[in-house]
Amino acid sequence: MTVPSEPVSIQREGKNRHTGAMNPTGAAASPFGDLSLEHSSTTDRAAEELRRAIFDGELESGTPLREVALAASLGVSRPTVREALTRLVAEGLASREPHRGVSVADIDAESVRDVCRARWILEGAGVRRWLKATAAQRHLVHTALRAYTSAVHEGASYRELNERHLAFHVSLVGLTGSPRLVATANALVVELKLALAQVERLRRNAHDQADTHTALVALLEAGEVDAASDYLRAHLADAERSIIAALGL
Repeated sequence: MTVPSEPVSIQREGKNRHTGAMNPTGAAASPFGDLSLEHSSTTDRAAEELRRAIFDGELESGTPLREVALAASLGVSRPTVREALTRLVAEGLASREPHRGVSVADIDAESVRDVCRARWILEGAGVRRWLKATAAQRHLVHTALRAYTSAVHEGASYRELNERHLAFHVSLVGLTGSPRLVATANALVVELKLALAQVERLRRNAHDQADTHTALVALLEAGEVDAASDYLRAHLADAERSIIAALGL
């Protein structure tokens, strides 16, 4: 894959606020004349291609991510690859060890359990707030459910099913009305995608999962918030066991 040319720096022309120089038009300079904008699309695209390869299962857990080889494959410089890898490390998709470099993050049972515990706290808080949530927040849950069930019935790719499945779960967190909790949920989704990318056998449950989510929303619509909360907790516990078993952890 060839990625666009390296980032370039765009520097505004104008007066330096310290020297008092005028810009080429002779007009008074802007106080923002010293600011510059670095175009970072090359790093963005390199990072996105690495994420895609990880989420599609092309790069398995523990795979070394060598700068030289990646730079040659992506058609970019080593500094660009280094920055992209730094982003993946920050997202939890890769790990960096002294004298060993960067590799795709390993998945362990305790990490899966911890992610599922955190999901329950966030999603459970959203479900319990269903009756107090705004119409717009509830509408987003319905929209996410329709997108997911449509993807199932249309035979969407495994990656798209995962995307829409997890987007539905994030929409439940949206019922809390807290952008920070939603941001936390999205961070957890990135970690969960890493695990799901390694689990081919979870593909078999696509229709069952759609039915489960439809049943959850039906309970909420009926005002059965406590029952929906219990249902969600059992669903997440089952997901935890399934992932750990499928990964052989």
